[in-house]
Amino acid sequence: MKKCVFVVGPTASGKSSLGLALAEKFGGVIISADSMQIYREMNIGTAKPSAEDQKRVPHRLVDIRSVSEEFSVYDFKALALKEIKNAHDEGKISFIVGGTGLYVDALIHNTDFGEMEIDPQVRKRLESEIQAGKNAALLARLSEIDPETAAELHEKDAKRIVRALEVYESTGKTLTAFKAESRKKKPEFEFIILYLVYADRQKLYDRINQRVDQMLRNGLLQETKMLWEQHAFSYKTASQAIGYKELLPVITENADLGEAVALLKQRTRNYAKRQITWFNRYQSIPILMDGEDSPLLAAEKAVAAFQKDI
Repeated sequence: MKKCVFVVGPTASGKSSLGLALAEKFGGVIISADSMQIYREMNIGTAKPSAEDQKRVPHRLVDIRSVSEEFSVYDFKALALKEIKNAHDEGKISFIVGGTGLYVDALIHNTDFGEMEIDPQVRKRLESEIQAGKNAALLARLSEIDPETAAELHEKDAKRIVRALEVYESTGKTLTAFKAESRKKKPEFEFIILYLVYADRQKLYDRINQRVDQMLRNGLLQETKMLWEQHAFSYKTASQAIGYKELLPVITENADLGEAVALLKQRTRNYAKRQITWFNRYQSIPILMDGEDSPLLAAEKAVAAFQKDI
C-alpha cells in the first residue's frame, strides 16, 4: 500500500523545514500542497523552497505553471496521485507538505470531482458582483443555501464563494451535497497527518511578522514590481495572493510602504486563523512547535511508527 505523511498547519508554522527534515531522514519525496508555489514567477512571496533544499530532497508540484495558466484542485489531485504512485514505485514514502486545505481535503477524502456543467453566464455575473465589493452579501446568500460550506469561508475567500454559488445555481445541488457524494471511496494510500500547532498563538504571530520582514529583505517588493511589469496582476492568481496584492499599491499608487506591510502582516495572521480552523477538523497527530520537547523528534517517532505498522 502506498504511504503518505501529511505535514500541515498554518502559514509560517514550520511545515517546510519539518517536512524537509523528515523526507531527508526517511528517504522520501516532498509533494507540495501549496496553491501558490506551483507558479514559476512567484518565489519570495510564496516562501518557495530554495534551490538548495530542492537538491537535498526531491520536490514535486513546485514551479509547474505560469500565473497566466489555470490550475484547479482537480488538477492538483490528479498530479499529486501520479507523484505518490511514482514515489511508491521507487520505494519511497511521500510527504505532502503545505497549508492549502482544499488540496489536502481532495487527497485524504479521495474527492471525485466528476463533471459539473457550470453556466459561464452565472460565473460571469457572480464575479462581477465580487468586483463590485459584494463579498459579504454573496456569503450571506450562500449561508442560506449551503450553511455548511459558508461556515468554512471568510468574505475574503472570493474565489471559493463564487465556486459554491455557481455550483448551486448551475446544478441545483449544493457543494456540500457534491462533496458527500464524492467521498464514498477511500483513498488509495495509507496516511497519517502531522498537524503543527502552537500552544501560544502569539508565538505563531511573531513568526509570521518576522517572516514578512525577512521576505521584504529578500526582495518581495521588487518581486511584486516584476510581476506588475509582466502584467501578472491581470490574472486571478497574482491579484489574490497574499503578499503581493498588499504591496501593489506601493508601486502603482505610491502608497505608504509601512502601512502596506502592516496590512500584509494582519492579513497573513488572519489567514493563519482560518487555516487553524480548517485543520482542527482533521484526525491528526499534533506536533507541538513551541513546547520544551523537540517537534522533530516527535514527528520522527510518529513517522517511524507509521512505517512499522504498515
